[in-house]
Amino acid sequence: MDTDDENQRQEQDERAARIAALNDGLRMNVSNPQGTDCVFMTPGLGALIEDSTSQPFWIDMQALRRIIRTYDDFGTANDPWAERDFGGFTFKGTACFWKVDYYAHDMEHGSPDPADPAVTSRVLTIATMAEY
Repeated sequence: MDTDDENQRQEQDERAARIAALNDGLRMNVSNPQGTDCVFMTPGLGALIEDSTSQPFWIDMQALRRIIRTYDDFGTANDPWAERDFGGFTFKGTACFWKVDYYAHDMEHGSPDPADPAVTSRVLTIATMAEY
């Protein structure tokens, strides 16, 4: 591999690491997203939480937040770009996932640079697989 290819690969790796760190920051603050970042839960997942006959809903919310914060099952199958922007999990016996998308601050267009928080709003969506 020549020097230009090595430099390009290093730049790509550094960019992916910046994006991954920003995504991790959102996941770590899932209950209190910072800046222009936000978190959405789909109606299907909300129904799972509301269907809490054995415990109060806040216990399910706490468990869900813990799953998102501590998720670490990243590999080439679910994280091919090393951005840590997707995770699949089971919640209350239901296949679910979380996904981070990158938007411009107007929330109408994609971000011009997901590695730059000055131009990116991150949206973490938590959903059931059936809603995908």
